[in-house]
Amino acid sequence: MPGKKITDHQVRKYKDHRKALTQVAAAAKTGISERSARRIEDTDGLPSQHGARGWRTREDPLRGVWASEVMPLLHNDAALNAVTLLEELQRRHPGDYDGSVLRTLQRRIRQWRAQHGAERDVYFAQEHPPGRLGLSDFTVCDELGVEITGEAFVHRLYQFTLAHSGWRHVEVVVGGESFMALSSGLQGALWRLGGVPEEHRTDSLSAAFNNLAEQETLTRRYEDLCRHYGMRASRCNPGQSHENGSIESRNDSLKTALDQALRLRGSRTFDERAGYEAFVDLIVQRFNARVAKPLGVERPMLRTLPARRTAEYEELPARVSKYAIFTVKGAQYSAPSQLIGHRLMVRQYAQHIECWLGGQCVLRRDRATQRDGHVHARDIDYRHLVAALQRKPGAFARWVLRDAVFPRAVYRQTWERLAAARPEREACKTMVGLLALAADGHEAQLAVELEQLIELEQLPDLLALKQLLAPPKGDIPNVLVVLPSLQAYDALIEVAL
Repeated sequence: MPGKKITDHQVRKYKDHRKALTQVAAAAKTGISERSARRIEDTDGLPSQHGARGWRTREDPLRGVWASEVMPLLHNDAALNAVTLLEELQRRHPGDYDGSVLRTLQRRIRQWRAQHGAERDVYFAQEHPPGRLGLSDFTVCDELGVEITGEAFVHRLYQFTLAHSGWRHVEVVVGGESFMALSSGLQGALWRLGGVPEEHRTDSLSAAFNNLAEQETLTRRYEDLCRHYGMRASRCNPGQSHENGSIESRNDSLKTALDQALRLRGSRTFDERAGYEAFVDLIVQRFNARVAKPLGVERPMLRTLPARRTAEYEELPARVSKYAIFTVKGAQYSAPSQLIGHRLMVRQYAQHIECWLGGQCVLRRDRATQRDGHVHARDIDYRHLVAALQRKPGAFARWVLRDAVFPRAVYRQTWERLAAARPEREACKTMVGLLALAADGHEAQLAVELEQLIELEQLPDLLALKQLLAPPKGDIPNVLVVLPSLQAYDALIEVAL
């Protein structure tokens, strides 16, 4: 075939066929041309025994400038690329060098760098004995386009993996790469795994390392965490992600698998976060099923777990204001009005908070997230405030937290339509009534009805929606039950006898 060199094997095969066949037939059986067959017969030895040809098939287009102009530029700065050098030649010699020279220049530069270029990084493949190394990392998953109740779900995934077997554990993280997220994810992985590797490696996580400190020492909390489990902490060099390749590659494979599973599912919207977390866990279980055999080899090599888990939360005091709001590390949360004025002890976990009062947990909420461009994260539950709003519905129109209480996007759209079409007082009263109806357990059903009204370009009728979703219970008639006398049963027995 044109452009393909004839191999030693083809020459031997041709010569074997030539003993019994004509030159044309032997060439056809070997898969070469007749011209090549004639050249084989005119040449002694095999192609590998022939030296490279010592002549050019065409004139060198860079003959006049390569040694005198291009090489001095490369010696001065070896990082210059072929496009830059070609543009420089075109400026120096107008009309002599067009774009067809670029490929020749690229090949010549590549060959020059192979002989005279700077030394390049060498990667050393590592062997990972079972039970020695576990790795942790966070990866941003906004590109997956996941939505919760119709709103974009901005999140990361924490992933732990064993370098030898490839077993992995994944948790959904809302917010940054905090120590609590690292601690919760790492401990969840170790206890699900049932053992502890000798070494735990991360990249330059600010949650684990004081990157701004002069010596970049381990933070105290991360050091205590690793000491509790008997692991040796390590990290890769800053900016050298390939040193964490055992988990970086698994981050890519995880997100690819999630994207494909979401495409197969046909929708990227989930009714609640728990549903998405279960979806992620299902994909991870499929990965782990593939490594069951190497995991069976590695698991006996792991160290034993300690007697208990270490604390996965930090305690912070917070007072509930007169607005039924309290703040934890800049994040705002709503609370039932009964807690106004009370000082709570808030336990902040990686994914949720718990509010304790007098040794009793009085409130549990998911960690607040930033929404709608607000600087501070918010988690305002309309159920905590709807009763007070019913007493003061007019406050809804210019309420500072108004946009944060809508449970779904369709409620916000309904308020915008009401505010534009009806007087303010009437719009507020209708919207507060809709929120009260949703708080009575009809949030999802009411959302469907509101979406249909928007499609029909109609405004909601609060009384009609109440009658549809929560009809009043009818009066229960009083039924008088008269118990017969036991003597009547005796009379029946006597008659039967």
